[in-house]
Amino acid sequence: MMLILCYNRTMIDVTQDIHSLTTFKRNSSGLMKRMKKTGRPLVLTVNGKAEAVLLDAKDYQHVAEHLDAVASIRRGLLQAKKGMGQSIEEVFDEFDGDVSHK
Repeated sequence: MMLILCYNRTMIDVTQDIHSLTTFKRNSSGLMKRMKKTGRPLVLTVNGKAEAVLLDAKDYQHVAEHLDAVASIRRGLLQAKKGMGQSIEEVFDEFDGDVSHK
């Protein structure tokens, strides 16, 4: 069995989770049940090449949230490189001001 790990979690078992699109069309119900049971995505192939990855809706939401967080961090780093934003001192001063008014 060959497993692909990501963040200490099994993402794909290459012996069980890669199927042709034709196989998926023939047995979509069974493969969806297996995906739900294992918690691993399915890789669908066309002519032997990976063409799509099928994720459970909950897992998709998790991935989308992480991608959004990464995009926000990258945007912030780019803004910092351009000298945009506030210094840490300004942030703490603003924070201290908000706390003292309460």
